[in-house]
Amino acid sequence: MVQDKPHDPLAFSEKGFWDKLECFACVAGKEVVERALCLYYAAQKTDTPRWAQTVIYGALTYFISPIDAVPDITPVLGYSDDLGVLVSAALTVAMSVTDEVRQQAREKVGRWFA
Repeated sequence: MVQDKPHDPLAFSEKGFWDKLECFACVAGKEVVERALCLYYAAQKTDTPRWAQTVIYGALTYFISPIDAVPDITPVLGYSDDLGVLVSAALTVAMSVTDEVRQQAREKVGRWFA
């Protein structure tokens, strides 16, 4: 598991991940949230290879990072770059995003966007 590093804004933080999702889920949209959750849950699996976890945590770090190519507060386009990074990562580690992982993410999204 990746440790929280509050002193490094470019390090993945589980707290930062959940805080961002809870605060900005509606703004980011269902598709962005579901992709982020799929990656997060895939990284948590013990059988996910280390290289795939590295790709996933890199994408999730970009998602939660305050340093962004397109600032998240930008209307309409704010989360488009985040979605692109998440989709690219998901394609790269597709073998680790199992049906079980997708279902887990869908259930969480269903509760948030009900």
